[in-house]
Amino acid sequence: MKTCVLILENLRSVENTASIFRTAEGLGVSKIVLIGTTPAPLDRFGRKRADFAKVSLGSEESISWEVGKSISSVIKELGEQEFKIIALEQHPNSIKLKNFQTSKLDNFALIVGNEVDGVSKEALDLSDAIVEIEMQGQKESLNVAVSTGIAVFMLR
Repeated sequence: MKTCVLILENLRSVENTASIFRTAEGLGVSKIVLIGTTPAPLDRFGRKRADFAKVSLGSEESISWEVGKSISSVIKELGEQEFKIIALEQHPNSIKLKNFQTSKLDNFALIVGNEVDGVSKEALDLSDAIVEIEMQGQKESLNVAVSTGIAVFMLR
């Protein structure tokens, strides 16, 4: 079975982050790493956030999560553990998600970024691959929580 770690880089929305937790728990993600401004299930005093729990439905209690020091340190650590680092981003060098070869993919970490700036250049440069969801309509992208769910489902 494939091991998946999610890296949430500088997400801005509690609702999106909590939704990703719920989806990740349902899809069997092993761990979620929060980077930068990404909201955590606990406030700065260590108390449970009601706004988070309302959307996550308690999934933060059944999935491993941590706050990472920096994107580069998290990528380095996972790389040393032989995780393939995959960024989800629209990029000139991206591979369409539906065309990405997953047969040789064992342990992987998926990086998602916020809806304004996306995945950082630093993270893209450190990634082994960049994938994107091909859009069919007029909108340029999907909500980050929706995109994360699609990507994890397709990569697993």
